[in-house]
Formats: sequence, structure tokens, C-alpha cells
Amino acid sequence: MDQQRLADGLAPWAVRAAESRGRLHPEAAGGVRSPFQRDRDRIIHSTAFRRLQYKTQVFVYHEGDHFRTRLTHSIEVAQIARSIARELALDEDLAEALALAHDLGHPPFGHGGEDALDAMMKPYGGFDHNAQSLKAVTLLETRYAGFDGLNLTWETLEGLAKHNGPLRRPPPYIAEYDRRHPLDLTMHASAEAQVAAIADDIAYNNHDLDDGVRAGLFTLEEAAALPLVGEAWEAAKRDNATLPGDRAISETVRRVINAMVNDVVAEARRRIAALGPRVADDIRAADRPVVAFSDGMMEANNELRAFLFARMYRHWRVNRTTQKCKRALQMLFTLLHGEPRQLPPWWHAKAGEAGSREAAAAVCDYLAGMTDRYALEEHKRLTDPTVPG
Repeated sequence: MDQQRLADGLAPWAVRAAESRGRLHPEAAGGVRSPFQRDRDRIIHSTAFRRLQYKTQVFVYHEGDHFRTRLTHSIEVAQIARSIARELALDEDLAEALALAHDLGHPPFGHGGEDALDAMMKPYGGFDHNAQSLKAVTLLETRYAGFDGLNLTWETLEGLAKHNGPLRRPPPYIAEYDRRHPLDLTMHASAEAQVAAIADDIAYNNHDLDDGVRAGLFTLEEAAALPLVGEAWEAAKRDNATLPGDRAISETVRRVINAMVNDVVAEARRRIAALGPRVADDIRAADRPVVAFSDGMMEANNELRAFLFARMYRHWRVNRTTQKCKRALQMLFTLLHGEPRQLPPWWHAKAGEAGSREAAAAVCDYLAGMTDRYALEEHKRLTDPTVPG
């Protein structure tokens, strides 16, 4: 455990809820809950969070009930983030809130859907899922009487906008929002946001390794040619004299996750000791992230990512589905942008004139919020005359 803990149990450089920069729209305190606990709860109760249940990572929803979705991925990221934050004496609630919110802006059909919307939105600044996540929690959610969005704390919004690092050329919506509510975009985010970002990397690669084996896209033996996976597999077999085949992948993956988490904690402690921060803003002002893999683990993680890219994301079965879904989403955009009167009334009111920038933004937001299932059903409604509108 980190030895530099203050009376509240946090490290000096941790973000403190009592010192939060507050919310864009001032609100009364939340009783027994800290501001970051309230952020987490608002995220969990949001419509965008519920929709993650039917938004895919790699496989479309109908391909199997046991593959990860954006929702299960976000829960796994939150679990890893809390574990790392606890070891580093950081605010676990802020790390958890950021982990749960980081994928709220993802459109249907995984990265294929993001590519499709980015292509259609190129004349209007493109599409970025991180910017869309910020837009979801600051504008698109309509749960409260006094404001649009969830009115999250500055620290949560900062972490969402730049958890992958400083933004010197921010996407249009992040730049627009920053003009109204500055988020210090040219600085690093807090250590808690950095924890959520690396927890995302750990969860993503490991659950895709798990799903890829279970889907038959590659075998555990093939993945074990990678040093990190091979070492974990050998350890699993040493610890279990008779390891059933259907449990081998789970036993291997959990050891890979554990190795990555331990590496991040050790490397973060080394970087923090070298930096010597005294307050949270010292982390933001650093010239590099303080929460990161060691060089050796980064190399191993990159090898795993390259393997998954070649054997899973570019697998012909996955590619067929991806291309079909991209074409469906692009067709939806074209049809609705060209004739926004086909949109539901609330979205039609936002869209304005056919073919306009406003129509493009409204259609993009409408499509980005869809689940895989709803997008495919909407495609049928707009293209199949036998399906009621």
C-alpha cells in the first residue's frame, strides 16, 4: 500500500471531493454522498448507460449472449480502476465514475460504427466517441428540470475530455464546451482519470482475448505464443494439475490482468516518486502521465494488441459483420440527413433544414445513441416497405 497517506486516507496528490471545482450549475450538497459518488450514481441512472447493454465491443448483439458488451466492459473497467486507485491511495469514487462513463459516447456496432459516423461527419468536423461521451453528459441527457446533461463535477468532465492525455487540437464539441466551462485541456488529467484510462486498456485487451478464444477466432495455444499470455497459461497449468479446457482461458486471463495491474501500480509509484508531487495539480502539470505501464509491459501489451488486431478485429467473420453494419449506419445517416422529417419529433425539431449542418449534428446524435438492435430495426423501418414505420 502507498505509504504517503493523509488523515483522509488519500495521497497528497489525490483529487479530493471537498476541494472539487464544483459544477457548471451550482447545486446543494448531496448529504452523505460525496460529489464524485453523486456523479457515479447519475451516470449509472442515465439513459446512455443503460443503452450500453446492447452496444457491442466486437460482436453484434445477436451473435451470442456471453460476449462482452459496452456495459459489461464498463463494469470490468470500473472494477480494475477501483483496485488500482485503492493501491495508489487515490479517490476511488472519481476513478469509478470515469470508468463507468468513458464509453457513453460510443455508437452502435463498435469501432465500425464510429468509423461510419466519422466518415459521414467529415464535412462537419468528424465524429469522436470521447467528445460524444462529454456531449452525452453535458447536453443530451434530459433527466433534470434545471439543466441539460447530468451536471457532473469539473473533475469528472475533465477526466472524460482528456483521460488519454492533453488535447491541443480538441474535437469540435470539446472545444465548444471548453469555451463555456474551461477544462484545462492542454494539461494532463488527474491521476484518477489516468487510472480509468489504463484500466480501460487492461480490460479491453483481456476480455477480447477471452471472447476471441470462446468465439473460435483463435486458440489459447496460438495466443500463448505471446510471452505475457504464455507465462500466464504456464502458471495456470502449474497451479492446477488437471485444468479443464473450458477453464483454461479464464485462469489465463485473470493472471494476465493481475500481472498488468501489479505492473501499473509499481510503475506509477516509481513515476510519482520521481516527480515528487505535493498536490493534484502537480500531476496535471507533469510532462508525462504518472499512471502507465512499464516499458516491458507496454511492449507486451502492444504485442497482445497486434495479435488481436490481426486475428480478431480483422478476422473475415468479424469483418463481414462490421462492413454490413457500417453500410447500414451510413445509409441511415444519408436517409435522415436528406429528409429529417423522418426523424422522431424531438429530433426533427433539433435538425432544422434538410442537408444542413444542424441536421447532420442531430442525425449523428440520434444514431450515436442507438443500440445495435435499435439501429438494425430502424434500418428495416426506413428501407423495407413491408415493415411499418
